[in-house]
Amino acid sequence: MANVLITGGAGFVGCNLAARYLQNGHNVTIADNFSRIGSRINAEWLKGNFPEVNVKEADVRKKNEVNELLKQDTDFVFHLAGQVAVTKSIENPVNDFENNCLGTVNVLEAVRKSKNNPVFVYSSTNKVYGGMENVEVIEKDSEYCYRDFEQGTDESFPLDFHSPYGCSKGAADQYTRDYARIYGMKNVVFRKSCIYGYHQFGIEDQGWVAWFVIRSVLNKPITIYGDGKQVRDVLFIEDLCDAYEKACANIVKAKGQVYNIGGGPQNRLSLLKALNIIKSMTNEVKVSFKDARHGDQKVYISNISKAKKELGWEPKTRTKEGIRKLVEWVKENKELFNN
Repeated sequence: MANVLITGGAGFVGCNLAARYLQNGHNVTIADNFSRIGSRINAEWLKGNFPEVNVKEADVRKKNEVNELLKQDTDFVFHLAGQVAVTKSIENPVNDFENNCLGTVNVLEAVRKSKNNPVFVYSSTNKVYGGMENVEVIEKDSEYCYRDFEQGTDESFPLDFHSPYGCSKGAADQYTRDYARIYGMKNVVFRKSCIYGYHQFGIEDQGWVAWFVIRSVLNKPITIYGDGKQVRDVLFIEDLCDAYEKACANIVKAKGQVYNIGGGPQNRLSLLKALNIIKSMTNEVKVSFKDARHGDQKVYISNISKAKKELGWEPKTRTKEGIRKLVEWVKENKELFNN
């Protein structure tokens, strides 16, 4: 039985990961400042289904609160807390820096000084690769695609931080790597693509698959920024939880490493295609278009071969199956989204 700490544990990924470890009989503490939409709902769901979960209200920007979390013996620290939207980072770059970079260093320091050198897995992002303007992109009828990277972008692709969000997440990504090198910590970086699934309160600025599903189920209009041909590889939440478990089980090999974690080429999806899939399961909704957002890559697809080779991990849930599961969950919980 392991002792698990999840920062941002009441968020979408955090509550699903907490549930996975609780189901497997581990001791789980979630820490959250409850600033995110839906976080208190997720915490209540966790407590209702797993009364043994330990819920702490804490802010990673506050060093004393972070240190308090690491006073107890901890085996795994999954650092998910942070500011999650590019648009919000542009509106308030200082808040973005404090949540993503300063907060991560606070957690890293507390982990470094803790008793038993726990595994530390940082939640990074494909945004560390920047706008990827030098990558040749081909425009097709309903999507963009890479000209050359058939298997997607791998971890050797040059880092090029765009937007305050890219800078704060990218800096924290590199701090995590370097703390492993300098201090011998068991740190792992997950550079994630688009994750979707249960308990995701997607908003227009972040969590686009869930946002499209929620709006479609409620029969409300959707705005697409850009032409809708933008492509991402999408990953269902259950597969992401598998990746966390695989990293911990293979920590001797994984420590100090960076992994692109996404759906891979087989789960690539344009915004337009996603809408068509969702509408076939819900309602025909009104769609409008606006200018593309800053730093929005036309294509991002994760090359996940390193995670497959070193961790023995690959996605099991295909796109239509995962979207169907999310649609069913939103339909069953419509009252959560009617505000």
